[in-house]
Amino acid sequence: MCGICGFYSKSSLEFDNIISKMNLAISHRGPNNHGTWNDNNSGIVMGHQRLSVIDLSPAGHQPMKSNSGRFILTYNGEIYNHLEIRKEIEESFNVKWKGNSDTETLLEAIEFWGVEVTLKKIVGMFAFGLWDKKIRTLTLVKDRLGEKPLYFGWQGKGVNKVFLFGSELKALKIHPVFEGVINRNAVALQLRHNCIPAPYSIYKDIYKLLPGNFLQLNEKDLKNGLLPRSKPYWSLVDIAINGVKRPLTSNLKDIKDELEQLFKASIKQQMISDVPLGAFLSGGVDSSTIVGMMQNLSSRPIKTFTIGFNEQNYNEANYAKEVSKHLGTDHTELNVSSQQALNVIPKLPLLYDEPFSDSSQIPTILISELAKKNVTVSLSGDGGDELFCGYNRYIKSNTLWKNLSLLPLPLRKGLGSIIESIPPLTWDKLSKFLPILNRYPNFGDKMHKGANVLDSGDLYDFYYKLVSHWQNPTEVVLNSKEPNTFLTGFKPKLKELNNQQKMMVLDCISYLSDDILVKVDRAAMSTSLETRSPFLDHRIVEYVWKIPQKYKLRNGQSKWILREILYKYVPKKLIERPKMGFAAPIDTWLRGPLKDWAESLLNETRLRQEGYFNSDIIRNKWDEHLSGKKNWQHHLWNVLMFQSWYNTK
Repeated sequence: MCGICGFYSKSSLEFDNIISKMNLAISHRGPNNHGTWNDNNSGIVMGHQRLSVIDLSPAGHQPMKSNSGRFILTYNGEIYNHLEIRKEIEESFNVKWKGNSDTETLLEAIEFWGVEVTLKKIVGMFAFGLWDKKIRTLTLVKDRLGEKPLYFGWQGKGVNKVFLFGSELKALKIHPVFEGVINRNAVALQLRHNCIPAPYSIYKDIYKLLPGNFLQLNEKDLKNGLLPRSKPYWSLVDIAINGVKRPLTSNLKDIKDELEQLFKASIKQQMISDVPLGAFLSGGVDSSTIVGMMQNLSSRPIKTFTIGFNEQNYNEANYAKEVSKHLGTDHTELNVSSQQALNVIPKLPLLYDEPFSDSSQIPTILISELAKKNVTVSLSGDGGDELFCGYNRYIKSNTLWKNLSLLPLPLRKGLGSIIESIPPLTWDKLSKFLPILNRYPNFGDKMHKGANVLDSGDLYDFYYKLVSHWQNPTEVVLNSKEPNTFLTGFKPKLKELNNQQKMMVLDCISYLSDDILVKVDRAAMSTSLETRSPFLDHRIVEYVWKIPQKYKLRNGQSKWILREILYKYVPKKLIERPKMGFAAPIDTWLRGPLKDWAESLLNETRLRQEGYFNSDIIRNKWDEHLSGKKNWQHHLWNVLMFQSWYNTK
């Protein structure tokens, strides 16, 4: 894993000095080595910070030049099948390898097959910049599911207009022409989604490359300051539709066996490393499946890591410990105090570069710091929920909407008002008297979230409200207008899919790539830890979408076929429990140790002077939260993360 950056400029800037400073800004992504390359004749400059994982020798140094000298590559990621790619190259071409890195494999594959053919062959997570000296074209590429970040865009004017790209905004902001104009429309998106969805960023004219896409700027584009549209080389939407149209027809046993073998093959490839390797373990289905297979493939105990909170509604550490004990892993657990978690909060604006308000960023940073003390690479279970119908909304929404739609809209609105009039803490107390409800952590929050969607017009509207925090963010962000996303104007056509499958696809192309993977990448890379996600191997994704839905959700049980595989490694009794999630107790912190910090950022005079938010709306929610009348933790955390970022940008 590494950090990349670069730019194109027509002016005679101090190329070496600027690219070195851009590199330094993302040195946490690759502290082992750094390099720069520039071509004064073309105006192209590239930088690289290396985290050495495969081939620790100088032969893996970047930016790297191809054998012929035609291509220059700065690359971030891992190509898991690079050894197979090498063998395939050697069967057809005579190549003299300089080392054993996957960087060299990728570069020579592009040399022999070209960019698009290579992208179809490689398996992995990656983002890279490639300069073709022959046809004078700059190519930017992002992996299929969006595991690795890549920002880009034009800044400056006239002769000083510069095209910038990099793994993080930190690098782009270093360049002298970077303008840094805040995009108010992006702030509105952040209040709705926790994050700023691709292709947008917090800054005007700076974008994120979409997953499964590549962008090519030829000499004309570069000289004239043009920005062509990116092109897809892989589409999850197409994979899902084709999989549902042509499902597997083999018997269940064969499907389970083949899926298990695919997992094992992928995990075996992802366990290849020249540095210490381990895994995150929450004790849930996804991470337990990964760790169970890792331990099965390993001759020695796998290093596993878990953190726990003193607040029991947020603590899964005991479950992870039991799974670890059964599997025989070398387990490390950190019980996090509130103060330890609170100490992370001042770091958040610097780690995430733009407003990002998924509160599970806090435990993710803490577990990354814990793992980094022992390993350089850690596997995780990200992607399991989206692939195997794991979120509660997939299970509940369809049935709930069918029942609710039978009620007149005015009645539904009235019911929602009644539910919201009862504070979440009161609902929590009431649930203690009903065993069927007492199974669900944070029951009061769930009741209020459900009440918010009772006035939906259809199931899609129901889903959209369910995944939104602020329902009308443009009323909160002054002078803003929400741009189109995959959940609105760019919504894909999914008529071949049922309602659950539609939600799974939309989550995968939005929530997974824009929130979860961003959260994990920045948290892990802030500690120079590489994370790998076997569920996001595109070969597994393509196979899973061919599996009939009845094997993913069966008799009300989510992830059914995945659980059936998991139970070969971990007993059912250690896994079966209500889904908890990976979050932090923001609600109580805002009424307690974070109260003064939040009050300073939400001060009415301050909000009015800064001019980004409607202070009346925010102050009303803050007062209701402090009184315990409502739990506005998510809404307030969205605003607080912007405010915190704005005051440290």
